[in-house]
Amino acid sequence: MRPFAARLRLIALAIGIILMTAPAADAGDPENTLFLDLEYGRVVIEMRPDLAPKHVARIKELVRQKFYDGLTFHRVIGGFMAQGGDPKGNGTGGSGTNLPAEFSDEPHERGTVSMARAFHPDSADSQFFIVYARARHLDGQYTVWGRVTEGMQFVGKLKRGSGPSGAVDDPDKIIRMQVAADVKN
Repeated sequence: MRPFAARLRLIALAIGIILMTAPAADAGDPENTLFLDLEYGRVVIEMRPDLAPKHVARIKELVRQKFYDGLTFHRVIGGFMAQGGDPKGNGTGGSGTNLPAEFSDEPHERGTVSMARAFHPDSADSQFFIVYARARHLDGQYTVWGRVTEGMQFVGKLKRGSGPSGAVDDPDKIIRMQVAADVKN
């Protein structure tokens, strides 16, 4: 990277960190709101315990343990979704606790946050994905646990992967995830 471009990137990162430490946007229900901080800005996720109480409880537990801080969005497919939450960074890792499926009729639309899983329906663990566009083929097959209410433009800036798997070289990282109720203004 050229020196000038590198300096601009550092300045943008510093501005982003300053903005992330500013008072939070209206968090609705702070106990069921997540702040996902990226290099590009803050993403606000409204969690849906009404749809997936066990998944929301586990996500909050992992967030409070700082499990997601520093993990990558290892799989990003433009026009489809961005997937993260794997400590191995390659789609094969997790926290070690599989969750029973909590499928619902909630559609996978732009901004939907859902759990990634292996073939077995009860294999979701820590990996999640954010949908870029309507994805009907996912409906009723993956546990929806939230929706992006602010910052989808920052999710849209995540580096895209190559090939059909969407694996990302040098992926973007989650700087920090926090439950809004835990953020001190």
